[in-house]
Amino acid sequence: MKNYTYLLGLTIIATHLFSCENDNGKADGYGNFEATEITISAENNGKLMQFAVHEGDVLQKEQFIGYIDTIPLALKRAQLEVSKAVISSKSKGVLSQINVLNAKLKTANTNKTRTENLIKDNAGTQKQLDDVTGEMHVIKSQIRSVEIQNAPVVNELKSVDVQLKQINDQIQKSKIINPLNGTVLTKYAEPNEITAFGKPLYKIADLNTMQLRVYISETQLAAIKIGQEVTIKIDAEDTMKSYKGVLSWIASEAEFTPKIIQTKEERVALVYAVKIDVTNDGSLKIGMPAELWINSSDTNNK
Repeated sequence: MKNYTYLLGLTIIATHLFSCENDNGKADGYGNFEATEITISAENNGKLMQFAVHEGDVLQKEQFIGYIDTIPLALKRAQLEVSKAVISSKSKGVLSQINVLNAKLKTANTNKTRTENLIKDNAGTQKQLDDVTGEMHVIKSQIRSVEIQNAPVVNELKSVDVQLKQINDQIQKSKIINPLNGTVLTKYAEPNEITAFGKPLYKIADLNTMQLRVYISETQLAAIKIGQEVTIKIDAEDTMKSYKGVLSWIASEAEFTPKIIQTKEERVALVYAVKIDVTNDGSLKIGMPAELWINSSDTNNK
C-alpha cells in the first residue's frame, strides 16, 4: 500500500511537470533571430578624411565618427560671401538714392501745404501750387524707377542667400553622425577613399533586443496574442538555454512555410509569421535558430 501511494505521488508530480510544456513534447514553432539592420550612407561627395568605425563597435546615437572633405565647399562659400558683399554695396547705393528722393518728396509736400495756405490767404497763385504738385509727381516717378532698378539686386541677394544655405547644409552633411544606438555589423569604406552621395559606409543594428521570427499554424493562433510572454530556447552545450520573450507582431495574412521548417508536410502548409522580442544577453546572434514554446499557463488564461 505504501509503495502504491509512493508511485501515485510520483505520477502526479510528473504529470504536473509535463503539463507546463506542450503535450507532445515538441516546440510550438521554429525560427531564426533577426534585427533591424540599417545601412548608413554618405550624404555628400568627396574624400573620406576621417572614419573611425570598426566592425563590432558599439556606437551611441548622435556620435561623431568622421567627416568628408569640406575644403571645396568652404571655398565656394567664401566666394559666395564676397559676391553677396558686392551685391549688397550696389543695393545700398540704390537705397541711398531712394532716401534722397524721399527727402525731396517730403520737402515738396511741405511746400505744397504752404502754397495751399497762401492761396487761401490770397497770397499765392494756382501756378505755384501746380508747380509744386508737378514736382511731387516727378519725384514719385523717380522713386518708382529706382525701386524697379533695385528689384533685380534684391532678387540676386536672395539667390545668394539660398546658395549659402545650401552650402552650409552640404558642409553639415559632410559630418558623419551615427543616427542610432547599435552595433556595427559591416564596414563598407575606409579613410581616404572617395565616396559619393548614397554610397554605403557601414551597417548598424540594435542588438540589445533581438526579434525571433517564427511561423505557426492557423490552429495555434488561438493560443497567442500580442504582448504575451513566451519561452524561447536555443541550443547550448549540454541542454537547451531558455529566454523570456514577448510576442510583438502577428502577420495578418497566411503564407506558405519557408524552407527552414523541417518536415515536408509542414513546408506545404499555410502558416502565419510572428515576431517575439527577446532581450539579448550577448549570446543571441543574427540568423541563430531557436524554438518557440507557448506557456500552457498563458494558453489556459486565454
